[in-house]
Amino acid sequence: MIEGILPATVACAEVFRDLPDAVLFPEEQAAVRGAVETRRTEFRTVRHCARTALGDLGVPPAPILPGPRREPRWPDGIVGSMTHCAGYRAAAVARAADIASLGIDAEPHKALPDGMLPSVARPEEIARLTRLYARSPDVHWDRLTFSAKESVYKAWFPLARRWLGFHDASLTIDPDRQAFEVVLLDHQLPVDGRTLVALSGRWTVENDLITTSVVIDAPTAA
Repeated sequence: MIEGILPATVACAEVFRDLPDAVLFPEEQAAVRGAVETRRTEFRTVRHCARTALGDLGVPPAPILPGPRREPRWPDGIVGSMTHCAGYRAAAVARAADIASLGIDAEPHKALPDGMLPSVARPEEIARLTRLYARSPDVHWDRLTFSAKESVYKAWFPLARRWLGFHDASLTIDPDRQAFEVVLLDHQLPVDGRTLVALSGRWTVENDLITTSVVIDAPTAA
């Protein structure tokens, strides 16, 4: 599912159930030692996905530890992203020579909790969502907005190393191309001599799940 919204230079793996027998490195076990069992199982499964995807790139298994903001710390020369929600775990990785950064996210295809949308979407985005709902009421555009911005942040943070709030970017969803564009408001992103003021991504709705992705090409691959 996630493969369909990622370029060929990105390796990915996904599962639709937890894998209780997935193996962790000792350092990873220590990182979740105090967590509840559901969290430890989720942690194991998504890292199994990550190591499967890394194997497709020829990268040997290695610990993938969480950073200060729980971001995954990848092997040298690798960029990637992981995601999990009820009934779904996935990871996507690429070589830094091909991709500068990437973010993926998965969410259940259902409406956001009541009252949450204003904290996720700016006023102009809510107006766009109203038009999208009038056109295609079967898609939960509010949850898709949340997921797209999660993917934006996951691609943003490894390069910027600072916070990007939901209202720091303005999202426009293209329902025909199953794509989206995001304007970074007052938060330009320097990337190897370039200054990005906007990012683009893709989305899909399948199996009662929303998945989104944002990929920033490396300069030599752009």
